[in-house]
Amino acid sequence: MQYITDKVKIGNVAVGGGESVKIQSMCTTKTSDIDATCTQILRLEEAGCQIIRVSVLDESDAYAIKEIKKKIHIPLVADIHFSAALAVKAIENGCDKVRINPGNIGGEREIKYVADCIKEHDIAVRVGSNTGSIEKEFLQKYGKNEYSLVESALKSVGILEKYGVRKIVISVKASSVPLTVKAYRLLATRTQYPLHLGVTEAGTEQMAVVKSSAALGALLLDGIGDTLRISITDDPVKEVIAARRLLRAVGLDMNFVNVISCPTCGRCMWNSMEIANKVSGYVENSAKRLNIAVMGCVVNGPGEARDCDLGIAGAKDYCIIFKGGEIIAKVDAKDAEKEFFKEIDKFLNER
Repeated sequence: MQYITDKVKIGNVAVGGGESVKIQSMCTTKTSDIDATCTQILRLEEAGCQIIRVSVLDESDAYAIKEIKKKIHIPLVADIHFSAALAVKAIENGCDKVRINPGNIGGEREIKYVADCIKEHDIAVRVGSNTGSIEKEFLQKYGKNEYSLVESALKSVGILEKYGVRKIVISVKASSVPLTVKAYRLLATRTQYPLHLGVTEAGTEQMAVVKSSAALGALLLDGIGDTLRISITDDPVKEVIAARRLLRAVGLDMNFVNVISCPTCGRCMWNSMEIANKVSGYVENSAKRLNIAVMGCVVNGPGEARDCDLGIAGAKDYCIIFKGGEIIAKVDAKDAEKEFFKEIDKFLNER
């Protein structure tokens, strides 16, 4: 089932409404350090980031947005807490979306102040909840679960709707994978607004990728989610790479080279692991729709990889290269890497 949400424009990027799932990340630099922030954003763009978020902690951060926007090529989201004035300054300086929490931005007067600015500049806003920001009334009523997360997020939505804001994106994040999945599944039945997916405080690289893939993968396969961020305590470029790989794994990005490789066993008598890693790195950024196999042995290799466009399998002294399951060459083991990469290049260079 595909949950079709409303379409919302963030700068020149559309989310929701059946558009492709967009990859987000967040800068780790001080936003007012314009050179460092732009350098990081350009690296993220190159990796495949489609929407970038920056923190706005003070006026210098808000004013920096205008200069940053001149040097980058993707929509910029300003992340603000506790200050309606900073939210307005960020919007006035050209952010494409603002991320706020109406519950901590002030009273009715401050919320209306920000809402009016959002409408005036015709930009989007993201609101939501995580397990650290659930409204007390819902914690008391439901406890810390998917119901309190969703109701808290929808309360924020209702406040903005009261003042005429309609370009809304919602998130309901938890550090727990099961709770994240339950919350988004519930939210998807309660709203038509686009959903931003993420596991909050997911941790360092390996665990963050596992947790995010488990939660976000399940949701994407359910047809839920319009944007996503894989939060990693590390270089944010790693977030973008992991997100690209996730979208490929769940079949939402088919324009890539899919490298399959067996885990090897005692029958493997050549350096298939090394070759598999080299091939994966070599084709990482290619937009070709190809399936390439690196198999450990000639016993099962060609048969298991019959559906692949190109493959290689090895024995002790030689390797076989095959296309569509048919062997096209038998080469000495010492020449296998060079000959296989020649065949890969032929595919990559085809129009």
